[in-house]
Amino acid sequence: METVSFVTAESGKDLIVAFAVMDPEEPTETDSLILLRTPMYEPFLEEWERGVKVSFERDDPDEEDFLEEVRWDEETAVLRLETLRHSYELDLRKVDRKSLSAVCRVLRKMNYDRSIQLSGF
Repeated sequence: METVSFVTAESGKDLIVAFAVMDPEEPTETDSLILLRTPMYEPFLEEWERGVKVSFERDDPDEEDFLEEVRWDEETAVLRLETLRHSYELDLRKVDRKSLSAVCRVLRKMNYDRSIQLSGF
């Protein structure tokens, strides 16, 4: 399980959720795990290019990955992300309630077409 120090969520032209994941080797350092979707440009993309793109600094930057499922367990503050290529288990206990609410709100917006399985929201 990965510990998240903080998270940011934005909803403008781009829908973005960015997790600051603590580096297990150096707890004072973080790696970014980013979820990104730009609905206004999706009509111009091929079907396989649409959806929530996922990038993690620890993964291969040339490897395109898309979000398939998000499971939120409020009791344990654990968020599980399933992508085409990876699974992430994020411990969000250090994240404040306001930020968690923003993350949930942006994730629901990202799922406007029901392409992601969301549970626990």
